[in-house]
Amino acid sequence: MSSTPPIRILVLRGGAIGDFIVTLPALQKLRDRWPQAHIELVGYPHVAVLARAAGLVNHVESLDKAEIARFFAARPTFTAAQCDYLRAFHFVVSYLHDPDGVVRANLTAAGARQVLYGSPLITAGHAIEALLKPLETFALYAEGVEQPRLALATEQVAWGRDWLAARGLAGRKILAIHPGSGSPRKNWPVENFIALAQRLPRGVAPLFVLGEADEELVAPLTRELPDVPRLAGCTLLEVASVLAGCTAYLGNDSGITHLAAALGVPVVALFGPSNPEHWAPRGLRVTLLQAPDGKTAEIKVAEVAAAVSQALEATR
Repeated sequence: MSSTPPIRILVLRGGAIGDFIVTLPALQKLRDRWPQAHIELVGYPHVAVLARAAGLVNHVESLDKAEIARFFAARPTFTAAQCDYLRAFHFVVSYLHDPDGVVRANLTAAGARQVLYGSPLITAGHAIEALLKPLETFALYAEGVEQPRLALATEQVAWGRDWLAARGLAGRKILAIHPGSGSPRKNWPVENFIALAQRLPRGVAPLFVLGEADEELVAPLTRELPDVPRLAGCTLLEVASVLAGCTAYLGNDSGITHLAAALGVPVVALFGPSNPEHWAPRGLRVTLLQAPDGKTAEIKVAEVAAAVSQALEATR
């Protein structure tokens, strides 16, 4: 007696870290609805590894592959292998920018049985609800306040714990601080982050998180806080493993802030020009401080310090 093969789902998703993390509730809905499904994700592997590690997807392919770029062409030709690949999925969920429907038409022409589309450009409501909208086709609705949830494997949590222990942070209250983002306009001045780190309560250790776009912040941090540990040069999964062991987190509107919130870490998020109605991080304990007139620099250090103090006392 032959068993029914599991449903196969293909999800197409580009974007930066924050864009991907607000897509996690949609992936979670698919996994909850079809626990045994083979869910394949075409995206950026260095980001999509989060969904793979959390068990939300089974396999990741790179969006940068030439085979994927072909679906954006006006009159593409497809290989037999491409057509066979698409026919193998029961349906495709595309979050690729496709205002004219070119990608959808090409996916269908190449053999996709059903294509659901969700625009990555958010113009109304929160991004999470907007990205869940296509799944209403299967009666999968955004019920209540949806939030990304990332549960790391035991070995990943252990890796982060060992990393912290190697820097003398084991057993201490740790405030992870990410002073950067993908845009300087979003950033609270680095001197404010430094001032806050210098006035933390006794027993609280700061840990600065730095990404590839944060090189200009290294010099002032080295000058003013040479002995404060830094998390830099790590993979996104390694960053997540370390953040999972921190007591609280402070950062600008950035993908790492969304990551911390998804891990369940108490978060203080600083918002300037971005619209929090669309892009506020969601988590169990998120405090959002909105800058007056969209100017992040105008958020007061004392206001941030008070929010951080509350976050450090939050029970995880």
